[in-house]
Amino acid sequence: MKNSFYSTDKMCNFFSPNKIILGVAATQQVGREAKFLGGQKALIVTDPGVVKAGLLKGIQESLVSEKISIGIFDRVELEPPARVIDECGKLAREGGYSIIIGVGGGSSLDTAKGASIMATNTGKVLDYTGMDKVPKKGLPKILLPTTGSGSEVTRVFAPTDETDMTKKVVYSNFNLAEVVIVDPLLTISLPPDLTADTGIDALVAAVETYVSVNATPFSDLLAMEAIRLVSENLPVAYAKGDHLQARFNMSVAATMANLAWQSGGLGAIHALSFILETEAGLRHARATSIMLPHVMDYNRIGNPLKFGQIAQGMGERIEGLTPLEAAEKAVHAAKKLLETVNISIRLSDYGVSKEKLPNLVEGAMKQARLFPPNPRNLTREDVKNIYLKALE
Repeated sequence: MKNSFYSTDKMCNFFSPNKIILGVAATQQVGREAKFLGGQKALIVTDPGVVKAGLLKGIQESLVSEKISIGIFDRVELEPPARVIDECGKLAREGGYSIIIGVGGGSSLDTAKGASIMATNTGKVLDYTGMDKVPKKGLPKILLPTTGSGSEVTRVFAPTDETDMTKKVVYSNFNLAEVVIVDPLLTISLPPDLTADTGIDALVAAVETYVSVNATPFSDLLAMEAIRLVSENLPVAYAKGDHLQARFNMSVAATMANLAWQSGGLGAIHALSFILETEAGLRHARATSIMLPHVMDYNRIGNPLKFGQIAQGMGERIEGLTPLEAAEKAVHAAKKLLETVNISIRLSDYGVSKEKLPNLVEGAMKQARLFPPNPRNLTREDVKNIYLKALE
């Protein structure tokens, strides 16, 4: 099950922030890093929950110690609407800020990336959706995750277009952070449900890129280690939120999983999840968590060897099994982990009925750009059948 074959005629890309600082109490480094980047006036981009949890205190103290003045934008919304990103970018531009400090989950970090870009570019953020359409580098940014979303290490952010309630994506190397600070202490206060959601979301990124037709040597190494770390540590972090070793390992897993997909790409799980965020009001991480086993079950015949390796990485015994039997074990392992952290994979448990099926299918088909890397081809009917299984 260890065999891996890479195409010799395919170019492989690997994208990452300029610098990643990982460690307990690494937050103390933010002031020094901001000063090194020429920051004199820092805009902290975050959400009300982070402020209420008191997670900004150490960050502010570190910035003040380097004589850096501070402003705070704490109006980030879930799955950030484009208008919020434009508002934050306008504040950064007109307020004369020289550096952006993003603190929080994926929504806050996406808003920070967008604000960085919009502080130096004209127009609206939706003008730049698509691949490499941002003309000018944004303000330097330091990103500090508090949930393990992994957004801090990616070259994308996803604003919600409220005109048609769809998520758009801005791809640009200018989105890569100058510095990422991964401090597991920032995740200690994360409640069990968010711990579960974001942990499984990291697993989703790792699984999708590992079986992607665009997988690379970089993505394979990072994705498989992320799969192993999530499987071993998420139940512990969920059960006891202040277990520092489990939180540290989950932070590493999220970083690795999202570095992996930057190289290998995502697939149908994300394509079928985006519509659940706008149609059913689900958090991104919960939407991907729900769809994970359903899409895995559909995909497993497309790359049974790698799905068998996923099963093994998740602690399943596959000795003596055929590749297809081993691949089925991966789906079983995913369902077992989801059950352990109390995540239902039935859409009906979230108020989604069969009457919504046409909307779901239509929404997923709008994300068909994510189908080509998938290990198994999908038609509209295939998408419908996947949702029907999720609705049972």
